[in-house]
Amino acid sequence: MATDEIIIRLFCIVADRLKDVKPHPNANLHPSEIVTTGLLYALKGNGYRAFYRWLSSNWRHFFPKLPDHTRLLRVLRDYNHLTDRWFQAPTFFTVLDSYGIELIHPIREGRSAQQIGGKGKSNHRWIVGIKFVPLLNNRGEIVDWSWAPANTHDQHFREMATKFDGETITLTDTGVGKAGASPSNIKLCKRGTWNERMCIETFNIAKPSGL
Repeated sequence: MATDEIIIRLFCIVADRLKDVKPHPNANLHPSEIVTTGLLYALKGNGYRAFYRWLSSNWRHFFPKLPDHTRLLRVLRDYNHLTDRWFQAPTFFTVLDSYGIELIHPIREGRSAQQIGGKGKSNHRWIVGIKFVPLLNNRGEIVDWSWAPANTHDQHFREMATKFDGETITLTDTGVGKAGASPSNIKLCKRGTWNERMCIETFNIAKPSGL
């Protein structure tokens, strides 16, 4: 699919979902334009400066009032709560698990004051990065998500499941409930049991081929 068609289709989807959101009187961009820009940034997958050059050089005719790169970054931060509208409804069973995402090589830990992640274990190996934790329904759709430094224990993410108590039973591994009694809607699954949890192993966000 051509890039211009991807952008147009994406904007139409966003505009339909945000049709009740009114722009600020002094804003140059409509919320639909801001969210579309943010989604393009996520799908593009490059650094922010490279993304801004790509957007400004090639697609400014779609976003004629595009602000400078520092202003756009602040606007994306202020409007990121609108992406919660793409969360899907929980089903009878949901699945919660953590993914370790390595951000830097362990030998570079602590070299920068701007380091985001922490040092922790993921899949039985040490990484310096973050834990990304999605809560999925039985169709593999995101119900909620969170993240924290890699040295954060999985018990930290139990609240993601407990706030849906009465709506869903969340399948997760035993690491989420080692300390104290587990919340009533969390089902702790030992290794090799409840294969329904494996939907999280195939969960991914596909990048459109045109970007």
